[in-house]
Amino acid sequence: MIKALALALTLATVSLAQAHADTIKVGVQPWLGYGPLWVAEEKGFFKKHDLDVVLTTFNWDQDMTAALASENLNVIAAGSNSVITNVNQGVDQKGFLVMDLSFEADAILAGDGINSVKDLKGKTVAFEAGATSDLLLNYALKQNGMKLSDVEHVPMGASEAGLALIAGRVDSAVTYEPYISTSLKQGGGFKVIYTAAEKRGLISDMLTASSTWIAANPKDVQGLIRAWDDAVKFVRENPQEGKAIIAKAVGSSLEELEPAFAGVRMYDIQENQQFLKGEFQESMKAAGEIMHETNPDNIKRVPTADELLALEPLKAVAAQ
Repeated sequence: MIKALALALTLATVSLAQAHADTIKVGVQPWLGYGPLWVAEEKGFFKKHDLDVVLTTFNWDQDMTAALASENLNVIAAGSNSVITNVNQGVDQKGFLVMDLSFEADAILAGDGINSVKDLKGKTVAFEAGATSDLLLNYALKQNGMKLSDVEHVPMGASEAGLALIAGRVDSAVTYEPYISTSLKQGGGFKVIYTAAEKRGLISDMLTASSTWIAANPKDVQGLIRAWDDAVKFVRENPQEGKAIIAKAVGSSLEELEPAFAGVRMYDIQENQQFLKGEFQESMKAAGEIMHETNPDNIKRVPTADELLALEPLKAVAAQ
């Protein structure tokens, strides 16, 4: 009996150790707003909070979403607008931490002869459908009394859109940093004609997972939140080293990326608490309304904040 009990305890201990050692697979894109995740990896903040995290980079939102839905990923860094789209398509996805807000770091670029959004009428515009670029373009068009049908959409990821503009294959591109700075440095009359700064909170990103995974792994979710917080603080306290880590991760030199950091605000735990008192929820509602109005076939309704957010882990971390 004693041997049986000892064996049971041993097996239970091994089982718990294995469960604790499970790898958390996180999907990201080469966007500087996700930078603290690479900093957390580089500086050991995941390990500090007993997490085994593997970061995998994607170029397309839809590929990350598919990997999350098929459980090949546990967590993905996603634009808030993508979560609205995915929930409308029946994907179980909720945000548990606001990562960043973009201002000048998401933009519409154009070449010679195009100096405003209204000048885009009848022009070719490269952007990724369903991504943050889609939302920014639709918002800009709406503000100028136009619709998506007024331009010719060329489907393309953010990393490719800027290159297509430089190569002269399109008249305009909707993209984000570092591709904005890269495009502008090519000369040729390329310029920014609109940025996300026109609407605070329109372009934002969250750490997300399925509600099932969040409920089943509260300690891991809390650990990710703490590691992110450590990384944000590290970047603020060690800007040169932190930014260098991020620049390397997104495939850009620190010199090229430096101007872009001014256009992005990364949120720590305390700032999340403040922003999530209602302001962020209102921003998501506004984004959802734009998406529903401009794409009612796919965005049939505006999800509620409760459908889009799972804030219990953040509240638990903040309370400790």
